[in-house]
Amino acid sequence: MTGTSRRHWVLGAGALAIAGLAATRTASAKAPGPFEVTRSDEEWRQRLTPEQYRVLRKGGTERAYTSPLDRENRAGVLHCAGCEKPLFSSAHKYDSRTGWPSFWQPIDGAAIGTSPEWTIFGRQTEVHCARCGGHQGHVFEDGPKPTGLRYCINGVALLFRPSAA
Repeated sequence: MTGTSRRHWVLGAGALAIAGLAATRTASAKAPGPFEVTRSDEEWRQRLTPEQYRVLRKGGTERAYTSPLDRENRAGVLHCAGCEKPLFSSAHKYDSRTGWPSFWQPIDGAAIGTSPEWTIFGRQTEVHCARCGGHQGHVFEDGPKPTGLRYCINGVALLFRPSAA
């Protein structure tokens, strides 16, 4: 094999490996159902912004430090942007310095669901809305007490409703 042929083979194999991981990531972003709220793909596209659709329905991730909710410090409740189910309380929010809104627990155990997924970074635990299955983010075991968990959530997947004064 010549240097050029070897380089093309290595680059091709690398591209296939990355494509395979991307396909695995996309497939695993679909949370197990059935869910109380279901819509067709076209209905989701009409209801959500393109970025919300990419994150909630396709398992995407918004860029770090782009969500205003990362800096939101008022008291209130954060709801799923797909179905408006209450998911997180601002009382459980903290600054994880990751660039995404982070919480040490959901509003209640039934608000969210989790499913394992494999990414280029290894095994992670995806967090999805228990009502509509919308991808919210991931949960990690490096959070603060009392749970030791960090729910790292895409701000675009949430709607913030401040508490009444």
